[in-house]
Amino acid sequence: MDSNKLNPVLTGVAGEYYVAAELSKRGYIASITLRNTRGVDILCADQESRKAVSIQVKTNKTSNRSWIMNIKHEKIVEKNLFYVFVNLNDNKKPPDYFIVPSKAVAKYISESHRNWLSTPGKRVKQHKDTPARKFEDYKGKYLNRWDLLGLD
Repeated sequence: MDSNKLNPVLTGVAGEYYVAAELSKRGYIASITLRNTRGVDILCADQESRKAVSIQVKTNKTSNRSWIMNIKHEKIVEKNLFYVFVNLNDNKKPPDYFIVPSKAVAKYISESHRNWLSTPGKRVKQHKDTPARKFEDYKGKYLNRWDLLGLD
């Protein structure tokens, strides 16, 4: 399938299913939540259900290691909440997964947005503040870091 035909909603749904499948493949219990579950896309536990985490999935169609976030994510810091950022890689290779604790995401997007605001844009004009934020991991610090979930 041509990834350009995948609309944003289906892109997000595909990411959630890929993450749930990967978690199951790794021996965890993964359950995709209903659409009205605020801030949690997947509930995940070890096989004995002794340890559990909540996961929010952010997906893009490409291999660009950058995902759009929102200002509200600066304040979401929970010990057992993780983001799994997914690259679908234009369906040319298997997806890539970046597993990041919510605290690290909140810190990164807050600091990077503050830096962006303080740096002049085109024609040396000041950037205007918006609720949009961006999380990036170009160096691959969180690539396949399933161990960060702490379920082993």
